[in-house]
Amino acid sequence: MGLIIFVWLYNTIFIPKVILFPHYEEGHISLVAILCYYFCSLFCIASLLRASVADPGKLLENPKIPITEREYWELCNKCNMMRPKRSHHCSRCGHCVRRMDHHCPWINNCVGEDNHWLFLQLCFYTQILSLYTLILDFCHYYYFLPLKKENWDVFVFRHELALLRISAFMGLIILGGISGLFYTQLMGIFTDTTSIEKMSNCCEDISRPRKPWQQTFSEVFGTHWKILWFIPFRQRQPLRVPYHFANHV
Repeated sequence: MGLIIFVWLYNTIFIPKVILFPHYEEGHISLVAILCYYFCSLFCIASLLRASVADPGKLLENPKIPITEREYWELCNKCNMMRPKRSHHCSRCGHCVRRMDHHCPWINNCVGEDNHWLFLQLCFYTQILSLYTLILDFCHYYYFLPLKKENWDVFVFRHELALLRISAFMGLIILGGISGLFYTQLMGIFTDTTSIEKMSNCCEDISRPRKPWQQTFSEVFGTHWKILWFIPFRQRQPLRVPYHFANHV
């Protein structure tokens, strides 16, 4: 998580200082480009912090289970607690998590039912910010007009090439890694399976009906309003779905 914050701080500080602000002052780009960059940066760090501190869906001790719903619960053989089906016991955190997808070291937290939507937003905005940074690095050398170097900061003037090479290298690494992770997460939602279920081959594809992708995404994000799927500054409310389509109780 510290590495991700370092990369975010590096790009948020140096990219505007080296590329955006100098080209804006000389009229090469508009203010909209700067605002879009900070907009992506804000949403990226917001989703990261919220995903790392949010409750992933930790089960309470001695839950009250209605008689009509007991068939959707099972006993955990590690902590001896009743839990909804499709829950998993995290060995690192030491408790069961509803619809747990995996334990992510990049956010130092489990990815479960209650914070999966924030993890998806983190992957999405990290890709957007990395791609935006790479485009700016490219345009700075091959598209924008040359800058008047005498107006630059001395440190930036001397180390401009090194700063942009570091930025481009980190952007390529993060974009490649996050793109693969984001793709597997999207496929998991489309097929209504978690990463743990894929590895353990317990998806129960035959016994569990396949849901429309709009339904699975709405359950993950807690709303049917698609515009809200992209906003990290809100509270998720679980959707009530029929039991034969239920991911949790």
